[in-house]
Parts: sequence; structure tokens; C-alpha cells
Amino acid sequence: MHVTSILEAQPYEAPRHFGMRGYRLQGGDVSPFGTQVGLSIFEPGGGAELSASGVDRVYVVASGELTVTVNGTETLLRACDSCHIPAGEQRALLNRGVLPCVIITVIPKA
Repeated sequence: MHVTSILEAQPYEAPRHFGMRGYRLQGGDVSPFGTQVGLSIFEPGGGAELSASGVDRVYVVASGELTVTVNGTETLLRACDSCHIPAGEQRALLNRGVLPCVIITVIPKA
């Protein structure tokens, strides 16, 4: 078993993100798990610019609300909602709420 305490989780900077703090929980250089699992905290007004990734992504909202825009269509995700964004699909993220939004990110190795 490999435990990552949130008190010791490694912060990371995500390109094209703003008003966001990210922490690696599993995978990558944290543990031998083959998929990266992260925790992202979007402050009110925080988000990510329109961009695409070369790998699939799954976002699970732990608390708060996050607007995800894909192909011009906005979708509001609330606590316990999740979404899968296929590789190559452009998406933008924005926390329009008044409270921080916490999401779990699941990203396979490229």
C-alpha cells in the first residue's frame, strides 16, 4: 500500500491554468500506480484556458461547482458529478461560484 497524506502531497503547476492549486496524490513520481491521480482546487474565478490534451482525462467534483466548456457547450458539474474528456477534445474550465471547487483528476500516463 502507498499512502499520500494531503499534508505531504507535492504541489504542481498546470499549464494554462489560473487561480488553481494542484497536488499529486498517486502515480507519476509519487507512487508506482500507472495512472496519475491529482487534487485540484479552483478558487472562485479560477479555471483553465481552452486547450486539448494528448490523453484522456476524468474529472470528479468533490465539492463546489465547475463549468466545463466543450465545443461551445457549457456544462455545470456539481459535487459527485464527473466527466470524461477524450484525448484531443478541447475544453475550458471555470469556477463561477463563490466557494472553491475541489476536483479529483485521473490522467493515464501518456
